[in-house]
Amino acid sequence: MNIAKSEELYKVALDLMPGGVNSPVRAFGSVGRNPLFIDHAKGSRIFDVDGNEFIDYVCSWGPGILGHAHPEVIEAVQKACVDGLTFGAPTRKESELAAMIRDCVPSMELMRMVSSGTEATMSAIRAARGYTKRDKIIKFKGCYHGHSDGLLVQAGSAALTQSVPDSAGVPASFAQQTLVALYNDKDSVRELFENNKDQIAALIVEPVAANMGVVLPEEGFLEFLREITAENGTVLIFDEVITGFRLSVGGAQAWYNIDPDLTTFGKIVGGGMPMAVYGGKKEIMKNVAPTGKVYQAGTLSGNPIATTAGIKTLQLLMDHPEVYTKIEANAKKLAEAFKMRAQQKNIPLHVNQVGSLLCAFHTAENVKDYTGALSSDTAAYASYFGDMLESGIYVAPSQFEAMFVSGAHSDEDIARTIEAILK
Repeated sequence: MNIAKSEELYKVALDLMPGGVNSPVRAFGSVGRNPLFIDHAKGSRIFDVDGNEFIDYVCSWGPGILGHAHPEVIEAVQKACVDGLTFGAPTRKESELAAMIRDCVPSMELMRMVSSGTEATMSAIRAARGYTKRDKIIKFKGCYHGHSDGLLVQAGSAALTQSVPDSAGVPASFAQQTLVALYNDKDSVRELFENNKDQIAALIVEPVAANMGVVLPEEGFLEFLREITAENGTVLIFDEVITGFRLSVGGAQAWYNIDPDLTTFGKIVGGGMPMAVYGGKKEIMKNVAPTGKVYQAGTLSGNPIATTAGIKTLQLLMDHPEVYTKIEANAKKLAEAFKMRAQQKNIPLHVNQVGSLLCAFHTAENVKDYTGALSSDTAAYASYFGDMLESGIYVAPSQFEAMFVSGAHSDEDIARTIEAILK
């Protein structure tokens, strides 16, 4: 595989950006390679600057549920661009998209549009703090909610009572307000509530943890979180930046039949454009400016190009529910192929799959939390990644990311991918 042009572009980028990239995972560091530079994409395929063609299972980390450059989405966006890219003023499209979101996700009684998932989660937590007049929050080890200061923390030596910054540049005082529990561990959550009575403003969770690979909630776990937060007057926030409109048109909350107090959406809600949304109960969201004292603003929030892409994407998903049936069936086929790979090659692999999300962990452990995910053999994953790339299959350049199936993946694509998995 010739990658000469990508290598040259990477040398240029290294002189202009930290690590030559604008987001760390793009650097391919965990798979021991230099990144490929993508030239264009169409349907299920991406094409790099050297002309190499790949079946894509990254899908821009989730939003490509319809595939790349869907003709109806592209046509709508092109028409919208003629009218102007951004106004910094209200448009009809903002309300149109918000109404569609509320129709699909009834818990979104009031919402605010922003430009990234980080903004959405940061703003949802601020709204929860303003509503409860409390400072502390609970997050789960291994769940990622963007790069705002208060969420970039990991468990310290006393995992359930202390937190330390997970990034340089984050003041320890910020981290002290963030308590870290263990995903799928009810006792760790109970202990935090017992030790911080009437102090916890919000509990934020990925209903399906999709930033440490894919880790599913155990039976009863999400129901438990709903109950304990309600009992303690704590706002339950579902971070559905990845699962929203991907697991189902109603997101993970419809899939698991749990109504959170606040929800954050990203990825698909902008149809691939930079956009996200946070919202939920009216009594919480009415505290956001200008109707309340919780300040949040953004010049590009709800811009007419992103809302156009979002409206068209959601409309296509609403009009074609069979897309969800197809992508789940294809994800199951890939999951079975990974299990066959483990048997045929006699190697440790654990596969987690839900809807169109899946991850093959290179470990024999049952991966139900962050510790299980970390037991993976990352060197084995790097070798697998290289084999898949050489076979024309583009998967995440990290063991701890999801594999996304799109509606554009054909039967031929799936067959070729299974062949590469079993190679």
